[in-house]
Amino acid sequence: MPSKPAGTLYRGREGMWSWVAHRITGVGIFFFLLVHVLDTALVRVSPEAYNEVIGTYKNPIVGLLEVGLVAAILFHAFNGVRLILVDFWAKGPRYQRQLMIGVGVLWVVLFVPFVIRHLSHVFGG
Repeated sequence: MPSKPAGTLYRGREGMWSWVAHRITGVGIFFFLLVHVLDTALVRVSPEAYNEVIGTYKNPIVGLLEVGLVAAILFHAFNGVRLILVDFWAKGPRYQRQLMIGVGVLWVVLFVPFVIRHLSHVFGG
């Protein structure tokens, strides 16, 4: 049975997981933008229908979905900057783990205050 050449197996480290998360968040953001463009275009067709659709968004479930949207946008943006550094900075690949930790720290520092404020509005009035 032939053996695999040494060094060709990707071991699933932070580079792979950030790649997967970047794709998932990108697809999620794309679908949000698609729905956003469609419901905003509705204002040209019928302002009453637009107001009705926007009214259906004012509930706690959509408030929680907005939290997910902001989480995805923040991660996608910071990870995109990390990818630029890894691709175009000569030392980027060497510091990939530290850059990923930086993405996580920035994400938490910005996301946690948003969640607290946003959910207080969603559930507190």
